[in-house]
Amino acid sequence: MKLDKTFNPRLAAKKLLREARSGALATLMQDSGDPYCSLVNVATTVGGAPVLLLSKLAMHTKNILSDARVSLMLDERKEGDPLEGARVMFMGRCVRDNDAATPIAYLRRHPDAELYANFSDFSFYRMEIGGAHLVAGFGRIVDLKPQDVLTDTSDAMALVEAEADAIGHMNTDHAEACRLYATELLGAGDGDWRCVGIDPEGIELQNGRMALRLQFPQRIIALGPLRAILKELADKARSK
Repeated sequence: MKLDKTFNPRLAAKKLLREARSGALATLMQDSGDPYCSLVNVATTVGGAPVLLLSKLAMHTKNILSDARVSLMLDERKEGDPLEGARVMFMGRCVRDNDAATPIAYLRRHPDAELYANFSDFSFYRMEIGGAHLVAGFGRIVDLKPQDVLTDTSDAMALVEAEADAIGHMNTDHAEACRLYATELLGAGDGDWRCVGIDPEGIELQNGRMALRLQFPQRIIALGPLRAILKELADKARSK
């Protein structure tokens, strides 16, 4: 199929990845190797890797511990015919994630999970993406590589290390700016919009279980430029 020249598949896939809060996880049955699909909640690391909170009692977790190969499908949950909406399928491996930042990132997006996240049978898992297949409409079907959908943070460690503090500052001192980003720049309805993620390429906003991705006009790797771009975006939103 001929690709639409005006369409940016990388940005489309990243938007789906960052905005998804649940998806279909496909694993391989540990005994037969048959495909098994289940519904899971999803979050992302600052670099964009999907992270899951799974119980070892669940069938999909038992399958992963036997064979780490998985596929994860995320879609935009568009009203009307779901086949007319965009979706992306990620293929790769699912591995235990012991990074201290992962529970923080997950619970910001799924605060209700605090009730059971510390249960002994639950652990965090990270998907190592090996490839992706994006379906976003006629002429908008494309295979993508990991570097197309993940966000490189190797040159932005100052920003990564300060992400939690920056998010807290936005939600405490600039909650109105977060609301304006969502309503004025992204066309969302009014609500309790909060910042739940910041990375070199954009900011993630959430109201209940609805999430939106606001792409930065340029890549940001330090706190000074981050403050400047957030102020610029807030001024733009207020001007509307």
